[in-house]
Amino acid sequence: MSEIGKSVRLERILDRNTRRTIIIPMDHGVGAGPIRGIIDMPETVNRVAEGGASAVLGHMGLPKHGHRGYGRDVGLIIHLSASTSLGPDPNHKVLVTTIEEAIKVGADAVSVHINVGAEDEAEMLQDLGQVARQCDEWGMPLLAMMYPRGTKVTSEHDVEYVKHAARIGAELGADIVKTNYTGDIDSFKEVVKGCPVPVVIAGGPRMDTEKELLEMVYDSIQAGGKGVAIGRNVFQSNDPTLLVSNISKIVHKGYTVDEILKV
Repeated sequence: MSEIGKSVRLERILDRNTRRTIIIPMDHGVGAGPIRGIIDMPETVNRVAEGGASAVLGHMGLPKHGHRGYGRDVGLIIHLSASTSLGPDPNHKVLVTTIEEAIKVGADAVSVHINVGAEDEAEMLQDLGQVARQCDEWGMPLLAMMYPRGTKVTSEHDVEYVKHAARIGAELGADIVKTNYTGDIDSFKEVVKGCPVPVVIAGGPRMDTEKELLEMVYDSIQAGGKGVAIGRNVFQSNDPTLLVSNISKIVHKGYTVDEILKV
C-alpha cells in the first residue's frame, strides 16, 4: 500500500505527461531570514502557482503562514532539515521536522539537505538513510538536496563531485535528487546517467539576467534533467509568475530560449 501512496503523491509533483517538475523552494527564511521575495509568503506562493509551479518547498511554517485556500493548486514539499547562517557551521544540517508531522499538514513530499564533504557528512548521511526508510514505510516521496561542499571540494559545480553527490542521494533511497548544474550539457549528462532517479537542478545565487537562468534550464533538460528546484532566482525576480511560466514552457513544452524571448 505504501508504494501506491508514494506513486499518488509523486503524480502531484511530477507532471503526468512529461514526468518533469518545477519546484520553488522557499525554505530560505530559516537560513537567511526574511529576505526579499518571501516576506509575504501567501502572495509569493500564489504568484508562482499561477505561473505553473508544480510544488513549493518550505518548512512547517509554510502551510501555516504561506499555503493558502485560494488560487491555483500547487504541491507541498515539507523540508525536514535546517541550519542558519549565524551558526558555527552552516553546512551542518540537522533534522527539525518528522515525516509524521509533514503528513499532518498535508505534505505531498518531504525533502532533506545533505552537504557531501562537510565535516558532519556522516551524520547527515545517516539522517538521509533513516528518512528514506521512513518515507518508504509511509509512502512519502523524498527529495534529496545533494550538494558537494567541504574542504576537499574544489568546485561545487565540478562534474566529478556533482555526479558523486547525486548518486549518493539515489543510493540511499531518494526519489528525486536536486543538485548543482555543472555548467554544460555534456558534463551534466554524466550526472544524469549516473543517477537512477530524476535529477533536478538548483538555481543557486541570483543570476545577472533571466536569459542566463533560462539557458541553464534549457541546457539541463537537453542533458536529460527532469526539471528545476529554483528559489531566489524565481521569487526575487521582478515577475515570478511570468518567469515560472517561461520555465514551464521549456520544461514541459520544449520551447527554446530564443522562442520565449521573441514572445
